[in-house]
Amino acid sequence: MKTLIVDDELLALRRMEKLLQDQSEFEWNIDVAGAYSNPTEAIEMAHREPLQLAFLDIEMPEMNGFELAEQLLAIQPHLHIVFVTAYKDHAIKAFELNALDYLLKPVHTQRLTRTLQRITNTTYETLVNQVSRGPMMLCCFQSLHYMDTHKIVQSFTWKTLKAPELFAYLILHRDRTISKQILIDLLWPEYDTTRAMTQLHTAIYQIRKVLKMVELDLIIKYENEGYRLVWGHMMLDVEEWENKVRHAQAVTPQNLDKHVEIMGLYTGDLLEEHRYLWAEPRREQIQMIWLNHAKEMAACYISIGKYSDAIILYQKICYKFPDMEEGYWGLMKIHSLLNHRNEVKKQYQLVTNKFKEEFDLTLSKELTDWYNKWSKEG
Repeated sequence: MKTLIVDDELLALRRMEKLLQDQSEFEWNIDVAGAYSNPTEAIEMAHREPLQLAFLDIEMPEMNGFELAEQLLAIQPHLHIVFVTAYKDHAIKAFELNALDYLLKPVHTQRLTRTLQRITNTTYETLVNQVSRGPMMLCCFQSLHYMDTHKIVQSFTWKTLKAPELFAYLILHRDRTISKQILIDLLWPEYDTTRAMTQLHTAIYQIRKVLKMVELDLIIKYENEGYRLVWGHMMLDVEEWENKVRHAQAVTPQNLDKHVEIMGLYTGDLLEEHRYLWAEPRREQIQMIWLNHAKEMAACYISIGKYSDAIILYQKICYKFPDMEEGYWGLMKIHSLLNHRNEVKKQYQLVTNKFKEEFDLTLSKELTDWYNKWSKEG
């Protein structure tokens, strides 16, 4: 493993270098590719050659270990980070943020050996899983979760509310670099700059830790004073569903089963349980795709006399879009075809009252004219 050491104390730097060299008797091969007291030199080296492991001192004057780790991970996202510190409180914080491990000064040989064993095991398990597993799916319908290689729904474990919201935002803006300032203004507008920046860094670390833990093929890169979610071999349920709808042939009795299957993939509105205000435009866009698809399917059901199935779809439309006429009008037309006059009147009265009392709206002239014409024909 090509290894980097950074510590502003020269004696501590040389001691760590020697401790690593003394580990040669074990199964791992440690190659100390660089040992620096200046974090800037470490960053320059990370640009030059690939690294597998970095031991970073936390307490450094110009750039602390957390900040350095941020920049190193932006250059080499798969780098294993081990923080080294003389203060236990810092060590615990480092471990909670994103470190694979932490070491307390003075570092002892046995403790270092356990750390290297842990890194070796983690690396081996990752390689095995990459070979044996199929594609995983990240899910944003209903809530933020994922499906493992066995199609089993799995939940994320978060320590704060802002980390999943930041993760969701980066997902919906994936492969785009979002500036730190935009993220701060969105998620921590009430904090001063210093505190907001700390909250942002903590959330980013937490997301990276979760991604490593569940082994999702996603990377958060830091570049141009912002963050970008790099998409790997992952599927996104919203995108998969949207592509299926857009590329499907028009609904016909012959392919209706295929459209039923596609409709079944829509398990809830985008991030419905979270109700993030910034996601509302995208949520409404996807809802409209669902609405048009549902209306096409309902029309097909009616054309082949499957009125019960059409009624179920229109009832769903009424539930999802209580301030739109489509669902109620669709139900009225079906009941009109079936000569259920009382049901038509009931639906008309229902939508009239709902629009007036809940939304302060009146029915469109088209619907009113249709109902009046229907009433006279009866």
